[in-house]
Amino acid sequence: MACQSVAAVMDEQALLGLNPNADARYRQRAMAYFEQLKESQDAWEVCAEALAKGIYNDDHVKFFCFQVLEHQIKFRHAGLSAVQQQLIRETLMKWLQCQLMNAQPEKPFIRNKAAQVFALTFVMEYVTLWPKFFFDILSLVGLNPHGVDIYLRTLMAIDAEVVDRDILHTPEETRRNTLIKDTMREQCIPSLVESWFQILQTYQHTHPELTCQCLEVVGAYVSWIDLNLIANDRFVNLLLSQMSVEELREEACDCLFEIVNKGMDPVDKTKLVESLCQVLQSAGFFNVEQEEDVDFLAKFSRLVNGMGQSLVLSWTKLAKAGSVKDAAETLQAIEAKVPLLLQLLVHEDDDISANIVGFCYEYLHVLKQLPQLTEQQKANIEAVMLAVMKKLTYDDEYNFENEGEDEAMFVEYRKQLKMLLDRLAQVSPELLLEAVRRVFTNTMQNWQSAQFMEVEVAIRLLYMLGEALPASHGAHFSGNMAKTSALQDMMRTLVSCGVSSYQHTSVSLEFFETVVRYDKFFIVEPQHIPNVLMAFLDQRGLRHSSPKVRSRVAYLFSRFIKTLHKHMNAFIEDILTRIQDLLELAPPENGFPALLTNDDQLFMFETAGILIVNGESPVERKQALMRSLLMPLMDAFRLLLAKLPQETEEERQAALADCLSHAVGFASRTSKAFSNKQTVKHCGCTEVYRDCLQTFLPALSCPVQRGVLRSSVRSFLHRMIICMEEEVLPFIPAASEHMLKDCEAKDLQEFIPLISQITAKFKRQVSPFLQQVFMPLVLAIFEVLARPAEDNDQAAALEKQMLRRSYFSFIQTVTGSGMNEVMANQGAENIERVVFTIIQGAVDFPDPIAQKICFIILSKLVELWGGKDGMVGFPDFIYKHIVPACFLAPLKPTFDLSDAQTVLTLSECAVTLKMIHLKRGPEFIQYLQQEYLPSLQVSPEISQELCQVLQQPDIKVLKNYIKAFFQQAKL
Repeated sequence: MACQSVAAVMDEQALLGLNPNADARYRQRAMAYFEQLKESQDAWEVCAEALAKGIYNDDHVKFFCFQVLEHQIKFRHAGLSAVQQQLIRETLMKWLQCQLMNAQPEKPFIRNKAAQVFALTFVMEYVTLWPKFFFDILSLVGLNPHGVDIYLRTLMAIDAEVVDRDILHTPEETRRNTLIKDTMREQCIPSLVESWFQILQTYQHTHPELTCQCLEVVGAYVSWIDLNLIANDRFVNLLLSQMSVEELREEACDCLFEIVNKGMDPVDKTKLVESLCQVLQSAGFFNVEQEEDVDFLAKFSRLVNGMGQSLVLSWTKLAKAGSVKDAAETLQAIEAKVPLLLQLLVHEDDDISANIVGFCYEYLHVLKQLPQLTEQQKANIEAVMLAVMKKLTYDDEYNFENEGEDEAMFVEYRKQLKMLLDRLAQVSPELLLEAVRRVFTNTMQNWQSAQFMEVEVAIRLLYMLGEALPASHGAHFSGNMAKTSALQDMMRTLVSCGVSSYQHTSVSLEFFETVVRYDKFFIVEPQHIPNVLMAFLDQRGLRHSSPKVRSRVAYLFSRFIKTLHKHMNAFIEDILTRIQDLLELAPPENGFPALLTNDDQLFMFETAGILIVNGESPVERKQALMRSLLMPLMDAFRLLLAKLPQETEEERQAALADCLSHAVGFASRTSKAFSNKQTVKHCGCTEVYRDCLQTFLPALSCPVQRGVLRSSVRSFLHRMIICMEEEVLPFIPAASEHMLKDCEAKDLQEFIPLISQITAKFKRQVSPFLQQVFMPLVLAIFEVLARPAEDNDQAAALEKQMLRRSYFSFIQTVTGSGMNEVMANQGAENIERVVFTIIQGAVDFPDPIAQKICFIILSKLVELWGGKDGMVGFPDFIYKHIVPACFLAPLKPTFDLSDAQTVLTLSECAVTLKMIHLKRGPEFIQYLQQEYLPSLQVSPEISQELCQVLQQPDIKVLKNYIKAFFQQAKL
């Protein structure tokens, strides 16, 4: 009957919605029912009864009942009555008892959820209400496999709740967890360990999955329980015997790894590791070559790595403590593992090799600290070197054209090997240099008959020496003679043996990367420059069949030329002729794929610019070369710009606009060649860049594709302001006028830095222009900011916030550049409008960055106009608006004094008050004491205190006082 009554109580209709295939209506009803059961005082008890009596067979319903129970324990445990808490305990034990009798176990997802609920109950009740938690479970389940499974899952769930270091805990939870572990150590850990031993022994042949689960539990708990309970003969022998059982060996390995990793006294740790090694060795585990199971070897490699790192840690501690004898024994133990380390390091499976890199790295670190190396240690270093060189080599399967996950993993693994190589260089740079030289020379002598991976790795090793043997600013070819002559020899071989013709992308790339890494070599031996230039320019480099190689070479070529431009004089015109077709603007309608992408072409234009500007030709020649470089871009630009407005298809328009934008970008990039010495004027190139400006500016008034065109022309203007200086000024008014027409928030936001750059750079020279453009720009900004936006349009809100900031930055630039006439000449009404927006920015918008700028502006305006001979009516404005702003802004609830940016705003607010006192003197103090502060209900004592601080010369004192003043005011 009971079953019937509960069934009637559970909402059967709602339960239908738990099935993943149920339709949305039922699913919603199930969700609502779940919420109702979770929140109810006692309705959840029907779920407890359903679980205890096994009423439902449907897995989703069982899972649902556990979820409801979980919620009660997790969030409402303290509010449950003693009877209800008892009901939960009984429900769990009854459910567990049912599991022992079931022929089939529950699905894993239900067992995991049950284990979670057991673990949560344990965490809440073990110390206070249910001290016999483990005793009750163990005496119920005995050695019943279904029961043992739940018990082990529960232990792992308890580990996740109480021990797992990856989970962040509150201080409260941490205290609770410490108490739980202490109580467990006192009361039940020996019993638990005994149960694990029984499980491992009983099930190792019949239930491998339970044995593996148990091994996982031992590994998890070993970090915080007494190690002697596990690291004893009977337990370790059992684990070692399981290392020979195929289904258990990987988990047994992991378990031993956790035992080895446990923090302990260094002498004891050495003994533990050594005894383990002895047994493993005598059982034949060190014969790595005979082991075919790579998954097991990966685990074994991790175990050996753990043992090795533990020994190194012990050695470090003992050496620091001055325990000479113990340190020597530990070092001997480390050295004894090196043959095994090397076997694993050179294993053909990279996972096995990668797992041992940590121990290898730390072993080398130990050698680095020794005063002298033995012959054996030197041999070990050499063996590690050879292993690293071998493992750096690509295999046949590596897919260079379409790199996937395997390739990405190999690249990561190579980075680990590079760390080893760098460490080898620290231990013995001479040995490394010699070993690389040997491999490199042998390979280069026979590169025609060698496989690509051998050639690539030989060049790669030479490249890696550059970082492994550091030299300041790449000066590898001066200083230490042994190193210099070895590197010079290898570089000479690299550039003269013909290997640049090797037909494989990896070798081609490695060749050019290495040539550029050691570009200073060509300063020492410039006779090799022509050969290498040809390699860059022909089918080995920029005209290689692989787009990947061409792209990388375009960048590397620009770096090569930047370093060696002084040695290029004889080749400039030849290079420019040879790369002419790579400097053509690819028209959008052309169906042929270009040799270089637009991004690659940027490097080519920069390179061409550097060659022209830094050459030793007379000015007229430079001028002619620069014109022949830029004229085709201008001609193409005019043609395309004329076409653009006639295009009706949007896709076509976008393609044309892109092409126009690239033309401007290329012209802009050539200007990177100019420096403080080699200016545009000095090279006679002013005129050609002026022509560029005249060609590009009309794009600003193009009615279509405005965003792309404006952005590229604006960037060009930025560059020209730097390169052409005042020559650019005649173009600015017309450009500004175009850019202020029909603009969006983003347009304005990008235009303001341009005006600010001009203002900061030219100051007085642009004052008339600024006076003219000031109000149109301000009004355009006001108009955009006033446009209504939808409430939840966050992108638009952010755009407006950024525009507001840009606007305030612009006003700050104008006021800070000493051109107060720019604002002063805008007429009283306009000035008032602008200054009101500054007050508004300081007080009304909760944006500390903008507020800070506003206070900086207000302080500046007070300095400019607030004195005796300042602007008429401004002192009145100070008292009516600026002083209140300094108090109202920090009093706002959104003004968060725990935020660093806001505290900076408050500092500027204090500076503003200080400036007002500086300009208005005792009159200001009187106003504060008699009028303003009383209006804020500030007591006379505090008013007097504030005014005294204001009159002190040290601004720091005022800043600290103001912060304390507002903190107090907000309480």
